[in-house]
Amino acid sequence: MYERIKELKKEKNAVILAHNYQTVEVQKIADIVGDSFQLAKIATEIKADIILFCGVKFMAETTKLLSPATKVLLSVGDAGCPMADMAAANDLQLFKEKNPNHLIVCYVNSSIEVKALSDVCVTSSNAVNIVKQLPKDRPIMFLPDQNLGHYVQSKTNRKIDLWDGMCPIHHLFLTVNDVNEARKVYPDHQIIVHPECRPELVEMADFVGSTKALSDFAEKYDKVVIGTEIGLIKMLQDKYHKKSILPLSEKAICVNMKKTSLQDVLNTLDNESNEIFIPENIAKNALIPIQKMLELN
Repeated sequence: MYERIKELKKEKNAVILAHNYQTVEVQKIADIVGDSFQLAKIATEIKADIILFCGVKFMAETTKLLSPATKVLLSVGDAGCPMADMAAANDLQLFKEKNPNHLIVCYVNSSIEVKALSDVCVTSSNAVNIVKQLPKDRPIMFLPDQNLGHYVQSKTNRKIDLWDGMCPIHHLFLTVNDVNEARKVYPDHQIIVHPECRPELVEMADFVGSTKALSDFAEKYDKVVIGTEIGLIKMLQDKYHKKSILPLSEKAICVNMKKTSLQDVLNTLDNESNEIFIPENIAKNALIPIQKMLELN
């Protein structure tokens, strides 16, 4: 399958992007592996006829926004994001009508329709930096992730209203008890976590950062316990065999990220299926907060 996928990439002038949470076998066939912000930036630079995105729908949509002339395919058509589903565009529209002075800051983990109603988009790697630059005389609504929003609030001292949404994997399956147990069993390890985790867990960590920042940290240290989706840990374990890189919890598995198999990559590229289409009016408005993010970053 690896060889056939490589042949298809060459034949179709295709590039494969994969998120850090994909399985190791999928990451190994990708041309570029990274977090949401890395892949968003790369999407603006790629010269290819086809981009196959191994991840979830909002990521492929963002790629299409930034590379509108390129055919963008999603590795599995129904790979969605539960957190993105927690913020509906009609609910955000109602909020905006009642609160016209609020700046809408949307996490990249949101639907294309929500992005189209937002002022600026952010990722976990740049949210603090971007919010610091926003006008201080206007309140902020941060959506859909309450935990990342809380983290940004703690680092910027801004008044931020938080949407009632979260990543189930980071919010429910990574706990304070997990941190306490890790401290007890691995006292010589650094505990590093993603800001999508609960605030009380974030406060206990030695380091907090995006998936790229967590990956960079693991590159420098030999003993780490990582609180994020298991895919990143598996990739780092495969890359650094001599290091002790451990998951804070084995339960932190995103089912949607794990839907993509090597066979899916092959079939999608071969058949050019699961193509991403965005209505022109939505695309025009959704591109504005993405471009604002790239500009402020």
